[in-house]
Amino acid sequence: MCLGVPGRIVTVTDDGPLRMATIDFDGVRRTVCLAYVPDADPGDYVIVHVGFAISRVDEIEAAKTLAVLRAIPDALATELGPEVQTR
Repeated sequence: MCLGVPGRIVTVTDDGPLRMATIDFDGVRRTVCLAYVPDADPGDYVIVHVGFAISRVDEIEAAKTLAVLRAIPDALATELGPEVQTR
């Protein structure tokens, strides 16, 4: 399965060639590229697919989607995969 998963932007870093963010996916945090949503800021919700935020979404829609994903056993863990350490 390959889903776009909603998450909330926690922090943004602009110190490299690409704008990156730490995204909280219902308690699971991952680093994600914001190149496709350059106007997204901390507190915003985005849809993430394979490490890239691909669109902004409102909090209500994000909550609905996360509720559906919670109902699928191991959906978040499967879609997000293991945390990758960088640097």
